[in-house]
Amino acid sequence: MWWLGFAFHEVSAGFLSVFIPLYIIYLGGSLTHVGLASSLVTLLAIPASFLWGYLCDKSRRYKPYILLSFLSITILLYALTLTTDIHLLITLYAVMSFLHVAHEPPKNVLIAESYTRRSWERAYALYGGIVNTSCLIGVFLGTYMSIQGLIASHALLVCSILNFTAFITSVFLVREPFFIFERSLVKIEKNILRAYNGLLTALKAMNGACRIEYYTENSTKRFCFGILLFFMATNMLFAPLPIFFSREIALTESMVYTLFCMNFLGSITGHLLMLYSNLEMKSLYRVSALRGILALSLVAARGSDHGVALSALVLFLLGFLYAIFHTLSLSMSMEILPEGMTGVFNVLTGLGGALGSFLGSFLAEKSGFTYLFLGAGLSFLTAYVILKTAIK
Repeated sequence: MWWLGFAFHEVSAGFLSVFIPLYIIYLGGSLTHVGLASSLVTLLAIPASFLWGYLCDKSRRYKPYILLSFLSITILLYALTLTTDIHLLITLYAVMSFLHVAHEPPKNVLIAESYTRRSWERAYALYGGIVNTSCLIGVFLGTYMSIQGLIASHALLVCSILNFTAFITSVFLVREPFFIFERSLVKIEKNILRAYNGLLTALKAMNGACRIEYYTENSTKRFCFGILLFFMATNMLFAPLPIFFSREIALTESMVYTLFCMNFLGSITGHLLMLYSNLEMKSLYRVSALRGILALSLVAARGSDHGVALSALVLFLLGFLYAIFHTLSLSMSMEILPEGMTGVFNVLTGLGGALGSFLGSFLAEKSGFTYLFLGAGLSFLTAYVILKTAIK
């Protein structure tokens, strides 16, 4: 039940993911302001991921960083209710991102150390399903608030209360693990397997085999670069997407929230699939290719008579594929990254997200949404090529 506090936090996060871009535009900002906010948020998350990941593994304490994250978000969201200045809002939002990341590496470690390696994918899928269900509730909450005409400061206050509830719940439910050794065991197992394959290769060479088969390790560098590109393409597509639905397809604010519900429903479905199936790691690059095709298909949404239905289907499938990718890539990162480097996965997602957020909003404002969808689609396809060479 330790994840219950995280659920309250993710309800707030789901609401804010749609609310913040629309609120910046409402205050008189531009798409560039939206991109700047999203980029700053993800850029600050990069050093934060290194810092919090290193500190929690170094101290072998995880609960304090989770509590710090939820309490600081509570305070900063309340501070956001007191300002309508765009630049101050972006600054506070960026600081909130730095402190928000404090709960991510500890959460990943808690899951990894609570289950054996064979169960990591299912464990991360279960947590991902909980997260996306909570985010979906947050988007439904946003839909309700927009229909009721609730003012922005009250909406932010609700999010602040949700995070305070997450803080209080985590005080009582989150426990430090008694033993921290599962990741170490996995690395020992990998070293033994590497030595075995090296010995097998040497024996084949000594016996004069015509063809020597080499054991190929997953290329960590290419894997990391592929992950970075994937998340860059994801944020490139999603950062300005609420504005696309609002301006280009002329949807009301409540309809924009409703469309994003489809994305979270897709994610929940994807995580349910991961609970009951054992997909191989090769699914990583296949998912990236499929998301590239889906991103390109959004070009047809604006001029189509069925643009809303097409957009809803695409968002559902994007969420479904994201759940599979995130679960597999997170499990693999926990396997190959050494202790003290737990935050590297969040660094990759943060750096990719920062680049994508700015590029996406810049492309949409300067060249139009057609070029945005083309750029995101090609980035996904490039990630597919890199990951295919990294995962054997």
